[in-house]
Amino acid sequence: MLSKKLLLLLSPLVAVSALAQKQPNVLLIVTDDLGFGDLAAYGNTKVRTPNIDRLGEQGTRCTNAYASSPISGPSRAGIYTGRYQNRFGCEFMPYDHYQGGFMRSMATHYIPFKKKPDGLKTLKPKLLLNRWRDTDLPSSEITIAELLREAGYKTALIGKWNTVSNLNVIPETRGYDYSYYFSGALTRYVDEPVDTSRYVGVRLPWAFSDLPAWQKRSGPTAIMEGAKVVQDTGYLTFSLANKAADFIRKNKDNPFFVTLTFNAPHDPFQAPKSYYNRINESDAIKRVYYAMIEALDDAMGEVWSALEQSGTLDNTLIVFTSDNGGASYTRATANDPLLGGKCTMFDGGIRVPFYIRFPQHMLNVGQVYGHPISLLDIYSTIAATAGVSLPQDRVYDGVNLLPFINGANMYRPHERLFWKNGYVHACLVDGWKLYMNEKSKEYLLFDLSKDPNEQRNMAKSNPEKLKELQDLFVEWEQTQTCSPLWRSMGNVLIDVNGKGYWFPV
Repeated sequence: MLSKKLLLLLSPLVAVSALAQKQPNVLLIVTDDLGFGDLAAYGNTKVRTPNIDRLGEQGTRCTNAYASSPISGPSRAGIYTGRYQNRFGCEFMPYDHYQGGFMRSMATHYIPFKKKPDGLKTLKPKLLLNRWRDTDLPSSEITIAELLREAGYKTALIGKWNTVSNLNVIPETRGYDYSYYFSGALTRYVDEPVDTSRYVGVRLPWAFSDLPAWQKRSGPTAIMEGAKVVQDTGYLTFSLANKAADFIRKNKDNPFFVTLTFNAPHDPFQAPKSYYNRINESDAIKRVYYAMIEALDDAMGEVWSALEQSGTLDNTLIVFTSDNGGASYTRATANDPLLGGKCTMFDGGIRVPFYIRFPQHMLNVGQVYGHPISLLDIYSTIAATAGVSLPQDRVYDGVNLLPFINGANMYRPHERLFWKNGYVHACLVDGWKLYMNEKSKEYLLFDLSKDPNEQRNMAKSNPEKLKELQDLFVEWEQTQTCSPLWRSMGNVLIDVNGKGYWFPV
């Protein structure tokens, strides 16, 4: 197999049509645990998100966008490569290298509600103490940043990285010219000492993520600029927006690619008090959560202003989404009207808000697009927009969305989508959704065209359709020839309407 560097050099990187004009810029925004119903345009009446929602007003808002995993690490691996992460072994979360004593104390927090559902065996967390290994995105995978940097783009990763555990594997080694980030799954928004006159925080002792969320910044939670640890003394959402805006202004005369990965609204739940005070909500947890979302929206406003002021807005493809569904176990969001949330294969865990804005290349600005799309499509859409050819030695599972959104193609982007995280599987085939849990031996079949909230299990009443989807999943699974490169770190039990569902992280 040819080396990745040689493949990139041999690929016809720039299409003839792109040579005659300045290549378009690209801004990819990936939020963290932002649920399907968390934005105003998606039905949240408690928040104001005008800066985010105008992406749909001036572009396209998609209502059936699916992440390739209901948890961040695997989902991001799919976004950055345009391929099912199962193809290259990144099926589970990368390990964050915390101290052993902390991981032992975390064991009691792997079940987010006290009563164990009937009929399920208790699964003990695998804490892998003293057996840490690097759990990194394989170097053989070509990230979208590597593809664009070879095509002459100036590239930046700003925010959450979460594709590696080896702290020496910095974004600059995977295609980025500049990075301001943290490497792990989460970090504080405001580090110690917290000025309580300016910031509000709330703990979630029932959530399995609570203990790591509130650790002092170090290791995977430290803020990095390249290979250097830095002290960020601001509110992190605003700091990330500021770094992205600076990069845009500095590179206004070059084609640029910015991957802006806000950690909002992932826990820990910390918000500026000024935002907390303007939210009308009696529940303190939801009030902080909504304040974080409004702060996120204002951060988006700063980035938008930088595009306008630099004269690059009209020549920039903007994609905005979330890595997975909202974390319903935090009790701050429920992904209404969808079922379930993060760490489940129900639509609440994998269906996400999605905007794409590139008006001069869109026939119907302000439209709502309802056919199923995948976050795997982001890679191919960006490459096509930039005039960059995809390497020919591997399969890409995403497609260029623009022709479909423009209606030039009568077919849907995807007739079939698949998900696999260990013993939890799912597939979506022409409107039919199959959920499979091999631990609990539970098989649920839904007709989403008539039952979008996944309330009526039709597995017994329609065994033919059940078998059809099971067979299609097996057929797809056989194409994912790489076994997981590491084991899951543990199992979480997620409450979905009073019933528990296991999921391996």
